[in-house]
Amino acid sequence: MMTTHRPPIIALRNVNKWYGNLHVLRDVNLEVSEGEKIVLCGPSGSGKSTAVFTINGLEAYQGGEVSVGGTVVSERDGTAHDLRRHVGMVFQQYNLFPHLSILENCCIGPMKILKVSRAEAEARAMEELARVQIADQALKYPEMLSGGQQQRVAICRALCMRPRVMLFDEPTSALDPEMVGEVLDVMSELSERGMTMIVVTHEMGFTKRVADRVVMMEQGSIIENLPPEQFFDRDLANPRVEAFLNQIMHA
Repeated sequence: MMTTHRPPIIALRNVNKWYGNLHVLRDVNLEVSEGEKIVLCGPSGSGKSTAVFTINGLEAYQGGEVSVGGTVVSERDGTAHDLRRHVGMVFQQYNLFPHLSILENCCIGPMKILKVSRAEAEARAMEELARVQIADQALKYPEMLSGGQQQRVAICRALCMRPRVMLFDEPTSALDPEMVGEVLDVMSELSERGMTMIVVTHEMGFTKRVADRVVMMEQGSIIENLPPEQFFDRDLANPRVEAFLNQIMHA
């Protein structure tokens, strides 16, 4: 039986980016298939977040090509704005609207951008909030919730847009240690639902449990792209990978 090769849902091809004279992305090549879970790691300043931000057009790139679902991401022709409807983003900070209730925070995107009815938007919001066990907080305001709860709301808000891809930029780094687990549990459940995910994180337990591949960056370049069982095999490790793991495991 003949098999057909499915094109990647995300592709970065020879992507380069500069901030002035600082070369922050250097010929970055990465393909992500639909349903894959990629963990992006590396030392501070290695280009991880910048690479993720190019995928939904939050950062412009000056060389190469970024595409999502076969469409090239470009601010020049407006595609970056359109693609953000299909690419969910969760940041270190929760970025919830403080003057809106949790339910309203989750409804505003579908209503304003996707033009769905209030009833449908509220149904989506309650469904996603129930999945992460905070539906009972729907009428509260962000300041009334813990950091972990607020980050779970931020994930729900992104999911209410029914994205094809979810991007996470160190989603637990601003949380108190006791709140990290509840957010990682939500992300693990999301991975089990088959969502395509790219996660910038140093949470190596989560990485071993969820990732299909671990991609490590250093000085703007990808230096490793391996399944987790190979990435964490100290007998096979690239010395730079081993040094990075030693540092974060004993931090």
